[in-house]
Amino acid sequence: MDNKDLTLREKELRNRKEIFLKALRLAKTPILISLFVTPIRFLLELAGLSENVIFIIGLLWLTLAFAVYWGIKLFSEKRPYLLLILSLIIFSPVSRLTVVVAWWIDTRWEIGTHYSLHFDSFSQAAFQQVVYGSLIQIIPGFIIGSLIIAIMQYRKRLKKANNIILRNDDFN
Repeated sequence: MDNKDLTLREKELRNRKEIFLKALRLAKTPILISLFVTPIRFLLELAGLSENVIFIIGLLWLTLAFAVYWGIKLFSEKRPYLLLILSLIIFSPVSRLTVVVAWWIDTRWEIGTHYSLHFDSFSQAAFQQVVYGSLIQIIPGFIIGSLIIAIMQYRKRLKKANNIILRNDDFN
């Protein structure tokens, strides 16, 4: 009995590890892209572009785009919502680190971009960006991604139902 329990536990641990690794693989490319988004936005702000133009380049928009992509990619997986939320949880805090660096650069050299407006210390900026900023990405990303998964699953069921009806019509 102990060996059976051990193998079940090992299988569960292996399954959890596989899910985590799949989520990590899904988050890898978005993380790499995000490492360029904030520096580009920072440089565009330094170049004097309007905030209205710079606003469209941001981590939230990137998160929403990848949530849509993940929703389309994951809808037929066994645990699509778990993979979506894990990918967002991995991606979001890491993507916010460049914002903390931009805050540090801006406050250190008193450049005057919007990055230095809200925080008084490095720990405050790091906490707010990595925790609160991540939640601002995770929550809408999960909502959008979940909607896409639900729509894609519904379309798949609808297509399957239509195929069954068509096949039944062929036999009549």
